[in-house]
Amino acid sequence: MYVCICNAIRETDLRTAARCCRGDATALYGALGHVPQCGQCLDDAEEIIAEESANANAPLSAAA
Repeated sequence: MYVCICNAIRETDLRTAARCCRGDATALYGALGHVPQCGQCLDDAEEIIAEESANANAPLSAAA
């Protein structure tokens, strides 16, 4: 699914960038070589970044 139509940024690309880089949507767009255009995607992008950040900070389950 595309998160940003203006820059053709897919959700998978944004999630990958969020795992590798730190920052807000504008910073991650920059890491992908883009800048926000119309801005309609920024709320969704921030939500995806927050999800990836939460997943990275979640404790690993102990193996039984």
